[in-house]
Amino acid sequence: MASTEGLVPITRNFLASYYDKYPAPPLSDDVSRLSSQIRSLANDLLLDSPPSQEESLLIEEADRQPPHKIDENMWKNREHMEETIFLLERSHWPATLQQSSAPEDVELANVLGKLSEKFEKTLNTLKSFQAVNSDRIFNTVMTYMPQDFRGALIRQQRERSERNKQAEVDALVNSGGSIRDRYSLMWKQQMDRRRQLAQLGSATGVYKTLVKYLVGVPQVLLDFVRQINDDDGPMEEQRHRYGPPLYSLTAMVIFIRLFLFLSWGRFDANKLKRHQVAILEQAVDVYTSEFESFIKFISGVFANSPFFISAEAAGALETRKNDEYKEITIPAGKNFEVSFSVDSVNSYIAWDFSVVQGKISTDIGFSLEYTNESGEKTLILPYRRHESDQGNFCTVLVGNYKLLWDNTYSTFFKKVLRYRVDCIPPVVEPMQPTNEAE
Repeated sequence: MASTEGLVPITRNFLASYYDKYPAPPLSDDVSRLSSQIRSLANDLLLDSPPSQEESLLIEEADRQPPHKIDENMWKNREHMEETIFLLERSHWPATLQQSSAPEDVELANVLGKLSEKFEKTLNTLKSFQAVNSDRIFNTVMTYMPQDFRGALIRQQRERSERNKQAEVDALVNSGGSIRDRYSLMWKQQMDRRRQLAQLGSATGVYKTLVKYLVGVPQVLLDFVRQINDDDGPMEEQRHRYGPPLYSLTAMVIFIRLFLFLSWGRFDANKLKRHQVAILEQAVDVYTSEFESFIKFISGVFANSPFFISAEAAGALETRKNDEYKEITIPAGKNFEVSFSVDSVNSYIAWDFSVVQGKISTDIGFSLEYTNESGEKTLILPYRRHESDQGNFCTVLVGNYKLLWDNTYSTFFKKVLRYRVDCIPPVVEPMQPTNEAE
């Protein structure tokens, strides 16, 4: 387990100085020129034939500004590349083009096949980038986890979570969901991952206590996942520096797909002209080349980007209040208890306590009992005396759980108990019906 002592999460100011070393290479002027031309060709197709409802949805997206988030743009590019590849498959060409053996149509078919290959190559580059980046972040975080069974449990939880997400996607596809439906679901899953990270870092009870007691995640890591995606947090600097070229590429791939989509719907009345095919070829060449160059550049930036920096580099830290532990004095002959009402099985009851020692070493009795709705009691942890103890218990029944610290055996000595306890609901991602995907 790597040490986080003396480290703090990256800040926007630090990232700004780091990104100064990696200025974004400018896009080719051809991106702007060809984007304008391909969009103009799409608009020409609408002059004599109004758009269908499905075409209108794509036109509306083409008219909107690209998303603000870097990763959402990555998913948008991936979605529209896959949609374009779908259109370039022979089985999805206009029927007259599929059946034609005219020389000009055979030539067009060859062009379409080459365009599909270029999109496939760029799509695979993007998929690889996303997978590598996700694994890099996870593995970097894991270096700060305890390298024992707890770290293994976190890996298993991630693998189980990702299997559930993939099963959700597979179920959608098997039920006839479209490419658009699938990417809407995958982006929703991505936002769920981000939301859980934010909750993990900011929650005062459930998630923070979960990792504190059961995983041992350092506080600096919690602060990192809480702050990283804030609106004005570190990632905003990334969007400021590297967003504009990516936004241009996002718009370009949507324009390419829009032109092809409208062309197929009007092919019988308006077969593609040679100059239109030439512009389409140039647009695809420039888009795929520029996008792969951007991915190569941003991969290098991300690979060297730090998660944590020294406190000196970030500036003076604010003093953190240690509000996780509480103290209570238990008089001689008395006891102290904390009760939790548990509504879900597989919740965790977690505790960490110690007796504040004076001149004489002292201990205190501790036990855990369960009471069901009928009032029947069951001893979960038998009574035992401790100077300190830390542990957790996974519930198998709903009901009331009581942690009891006993000082009734002491005739003269009060005990100062320093403790923290919590009831942690099960952190489980439920499978959602595919028809709820947005």
